Amino acid sequence: MNTYRRNLLTGALAAVGLAATELPFVSLARAAGVPQALAPIRQIRAGELDVGYYEAGPANGKPVLLLHGWPYDIHSFADVAPILAAQGYRVIVPHLRGHGTTRFLSDATFRNGQQAAVALDIIALMDALKIDKAILAGYDWGARTANIIAALWPERCKAMVSVNGYLINNRERNKLPLSPKVEHGWWYQFYFATDRGQAGYQANRREFGNLIWKANSPLWNFDQATFDRSAASWDNPDYIAIVIHNYRWRLSIAEGDPNLDALERKLAAGPVIAAPTITLDGDSDGVAPATDGKAYASRFSGKREHRVIKGVGHNLPQEAPQAFAQAVIDVDRL
Repeated sequence: MNTYRRNLLTGALAAVGLAATELPFVSLARAAGVPQALAPIRQIRAGELDVGYYEAGPANGKPVLLLHGWPYDIHSFADVAPILAAQGYRVIVPHLRGHGTTRFLSDATFRNGQQAAVALDIIALMDALKIDKAILAGYDWGARTANIIAALWPERCKAMVSVNGYLINNRERNKLPLSPKVEHGWWYQFYFATDRGQAGYQANRREFGNLIWKANSPLWNFDQATFDRSAASWDNPDYIAIVIHNYRWRLSIAEGDPNLDALERKLAAGPVIAAPTITLDGDSDGVAPATDGKAYASRFSGKREHRVIKGVGHNLPQEAPQAFAQAVIDVDRL
């Protein structure tokens, strides 16, 4: 969407005093039927990385960090970001390590995909941007990252929106076998555990991503241009290494950074999250079936609501941007 049209919509919302989510939804990330990339992308040094991120909304607005999952990228929030910006939030959408324009500052740095490393990236980004506290909202890897920050650094998390609930990994628990039906949904983790799988992913990352998108969100009728927009982020030179290590680490067949062992022990204990939280499920999620949220209720000590979004799969913010944005607005009021 060009600047004039975006400013026109934002001004109209302010003039009539309506929330963006009260209007019939029009994709703000499309112009003439072509999905538009989030731009411009800014770069900032944070911790081990030079982080690429998109920013929208007033600089003095309440900060909201939108955190993407795998195999997706920042464009999962292409329609969420402008809705929140129109409500006065300062919206930050970073490329996670190994994605988009985010790069390691040193060639010698371990390409580590373990959960604590990804979470520390976001803490470092907040420090670099001088954001003391933010609303954290995400899905998949992004939800797990938000969970970790809310649990271990509660002073940095004002509130949280988490798709699929409480996602902090316990590697010992991950060793336990699940039902064949559930194991089937995680087939790619076992594929990635092999040299053949790593080579296959290296050679076929786009075909692989397309397959996962369709399996994870069987009702989502995305077009080729929408897919290509996100797939460009997977050309990052560290993408394969980060993804492969992430899933091998989860299965305890690859070691993480010993310096993070103390953090991982805390995470393995299942720390409780006190921040106000809205958990979301899509009722058509092909990999994480919707629940009533009761199984992990004990992991939240603060105010929490659970919502199931109809007709939506795993990439919930991109498939249902209004519902996701409304959850962010609502959790800010809990």
